[in-house]
Amino acid sequence: MEHHVYFWLKEEYQNAADRAMFEQGLARLFEIGLVVGGRWAVPAKVVVRPVIDQSWTYALSMQFATVEDHNAYQDDPDHHAFVQTFKEWWAKVLVMDLA
Repeated sequence: MEHHVYFWLKEEYQNAADRAMFEQGLARLFEIGLVVGGRWAVPAKVVVRPVIDQSWTYALSMQFATVEDHNAYQDDPDHHAFVQTFKEWWAKVLVMDLA
């Protein structure tokens, strides 16, 4: 299954130092053993069209072997640490999970 998360960082965290810290946090999530693949990214510089949403700051795409692994990831201490560290930085978060 795939787990997609879009983050909109608050304006005060849009500086180089905070973005670097957030990117390190995203990268550490991939060290959790339940994650079998994926990546994080920023909006691509594509031609703007009405169907394109580039309002988000970061996207996270993760793959898990099973839904059960995804569910266990949600309870992983390192995942909780990421959320606790950065939850105040988010103006908005959107999660979309694909079977």
